[in-house]
Amino acid sequence: MTWHVLGAGSLGGLWATRLARAGQPVRLILRDSSRLTAYRAAGGLSLIEDGQTHCYPIPGETAAASTPIRRLLLACKAYDAEAAVASLASRLLPNAELILLQNGLGSQATVAASVPHSRCILASSTEGAFRDGDFRVVFAGHGHTWLGDPLDATQPTWFEQLTSSGIPCEWTPDILSRLWRKLALNCAINPLSVLYDCRNGGLLEHPLEVATLCAELAALLQASGHAAAAIDLQADVQRVIRATAENYSSMQQDVSQRRRTEISYLLGQACAVAARYHTDVPHLDALQQRLRAHLTAHGLPSN
Repeated sequence: MTWHVLGAGSLGGLWATRLARAGQPVRLILRDSSRLTAYRAAGGLSLIEDGQTHCYPIPGETAAASTPIRRLLLACKAYDAEAAVASLASRLLPNAELILLQNGLGSQATVAASVPHSRCILASSTEGAFRDGDFRVVFAGHGHTWLGDPLDATQPTWFEQLTSSGIPCEWTPDILSRLWRKLALNCAINPLSVLYDCRNGGLLEHPLEVATLCAELAALLQASGHAAAAIDLQADVQRVIRATAENYSSMQQDVSQRRRTEISYLLGQACAVAARYHTDVPHLDALQQRLRAHLTAHGLPSN
């Protein structure tokens, strides 16, 4: 069964190339005909791993193609997810399976509501990858991916295709806790890395600010019913900062390349849930205001 992949960015490209390398049938869905032309001119999708570059001529198409979709890996930005799925709705077979690789929270529920006859599987990944050019993905750091379905704990029959393709992953019945944990990690690191315009390691110079955010995020996780995700949060944030000290966060990369950020699905979601549960998070609220003002000052969307 074909893996359709929408979003040939860092993680989408990393999955697509490893699946193709393992002999799985993969098709990339490009944004429009001009992107499809550029992709074909590039000869395929390149993966740079351990200094070696390999190009995989994965077939490409646009959303307007007529082939039905049984399995879709949605690897676009959170703010593009709903529109992307809408553009493919007519091609989704009954009981199609969608694997959602979006950052933060909020977009998953919106997508699931828009395709009630499909199964939406949520994913949370700590793998590192970035693009160093069009249709070129650099594997930057080993990590792990958790997948799960809040509505159905049954592991999909195709799950072994991921592990046999070299994608380190695990099926979990508590995927929402994993997603909340990652959201908390991102909220403690990404916005500050933008405001201080630094690599992740630069946040070691701001220990009190990071610790204060971690305390508020832990309180929020506990109040919203995800206490397990709050355990040792600050220690984990410090571990991630040190382990990725030389890396730029995804949000910092978005800002430096003048792309829209996913603030609404990270800080925005955290602050909105805090308000819903009447949890006091003054430093998170202030951080969101600072970041929105920073984005506006740099001519970028603040939503």
